[in-house]
Amino acid sequence: MERCRAMVNLRLAELVPIGNERYERLLDSIHYSLLDGGKRIRSVMCIKFCEAAGGRLEAALDAACAIEMIHAYSLIHDDLPCMDDSELRRGKPSNHKKFGEFTAVLAGDALQAVAFGTLMGSDVPPGALVEMAKVLSEAAGPYGICGGQYLDLTGVSKHLTEEMLTEIHDLKTAALISAAARIGVIAAGGGTEQVAAAKSYALAVGFAFQVRDDILDSIALEADLGKPAGSDMARNKMTYASLFGLENCGEIVKRETERAIAALEGYFTDTMFLSWLARMLADRKT
Repeated sequence: MERCRAMVNLRLAELVPIGNERYERLLDSIHYSLLDGGKRIRSVMCIKFCEAAGGRLEAALDAACAIEMIHAYSLIHDDLPCMDDSELRRGKPSNHKKFGEFTAVLAGDALQAVAFGTLMGSDVPPGALVEMAKVLSEAAGPYGICGGQYLDLTGVSKHLTEEMLTEIHDLKTAALISAAARIGVIAAGGGTEQVAAAKSYALAVGFAFQVRDDILDSIALEADLGKPAGSDMARNKMTYASLFGLENCGEIVKRETERAIAALEGYFTDTMFLSWLARMLADRKT
């Protein structure tokens, strides 16, 4: 995990634009959210799926960095006053609190553009590159992060069914995790069955990840989370924790984690790390 994180962090530092004093504050804003902290779960998953499908880690490295850029942009925008209105992210002021709202918005916009430029530099065959770009664009757009955020915000103060809540988080959370897993397999030249297995794993992990998030939002301390605790309750947002209760949520996390691990069986030669990753995320405290 640490080796993969180090690879991603080093490459991100090489890829992020620097050195233009005319908009130095904008670049500082980009660096602030992209390079300082983050678990790198999605990027690590991308390069480890590439390895599991028989490819080299390096083949998926730029794609993994592109995914981190999309994730960073989504968090910057997610924290804005017109969105989830959060003043903290990873234990420090949110981007808009540090740099101002318009700079934060532009930093997010720039990161999305740089992400696709980075992806297009991947050292893979042209056909694979097109497929990777297609997967990432879908995860970032109205059928992914943007659609999920829209449904999430319009669902505030409303009673949501399990199906409605799951749709929101399939788009807002699981879509980019799924894209990371599939892009890793595609970078390795993996077949359609491996791509499908990676998607099944990632959707289950994404579901478990969100339910665990809801549990932590209810029970963890702000100092542990690095962001305001209890924020969903304060904004009258329905969560899995409020819908099912904490005990049932714990069972859901266990069930989906085992489902994710089972999805890998028979499709990849070495699934030890990916199985460990699913279980680690299920037990995380932040």
